[in-house]
Amino acid sequence: MHGESIAWGYGFWSLVALNAAIVVLLALSFLAPVERREWRSFGVFTAFVVALFTEMYGFPLTIYVLTAVLGSRYPALNPFSHASGHLWITFFGGGVWTSIVAHVVSNGLMIGGLVLMGVGWRRVHRARGALVTDGPYAWIRHPQYAGLFLVTVGMLLQWPTLVTLATWPLLFLIYRRLARREEREAEERFGDAYRDYRARVPMFVPRLGRGLEPREPRWSER
Repeated sequence: MHGESIAWGYGFWSLVALNAAIVVLLALSFLAPVERREWRSFGVFTAFVVALFTEMYGFPLTIYVLTAVLGSRYPALNPFSHASGHLWITFFGGGVWTSIVAHVVSNGLMIGGLVLMGVGWRRVHRARGALVTDGPYAWIRHPQYAGLFLVTVGMLLQWPTLVTLATWPLLFLIYRRLARREEREAEERFGDAYRDYRARVPMFVPRLGRGLEPREPRWSER
């Protein structure tokens, strides 16, 4: 700032709408919410996505807050340029290479999450109500929700904001609660078969190096 003309890098609301719509519709096609509780959870995810792209292209609320708190100590001379909105670069430096690494890692997480959600959805769709324990379900019990978490973590890495950082824990807790409720329903429906499956397979994070063979039940997984 300091007397320099500020190149305003926001206000692109068409980009906000387009990007938010693409991500929300992709997630909607894979999660396919039916119950009211599923739609409520998806509503929190939608709010997360809209908040992210609003700050990325529309209105930089995080930049306003940080510049108000830090004042002249804010690291960027022109905080309202679009490049300065990337907080990893602004606070930790690195320039172009930091941006490249952040985008490669974050895009990898988002693409991987979408693929995991899609593969999980196809397994459930083809099972037609039967218990699914193969494919990604041999590694984790909720690959679709785990994929959703990968997508949102990728978004946080690519463009962190105060709103999305505060919202992500709520998003995780809501989907964890939804997963627990679905597990209780699956236990009522499939009985011992599901209890054995739940004892062998982690919820969201696979046990790397353990393979896919059945294991003795772990009481911590119950």
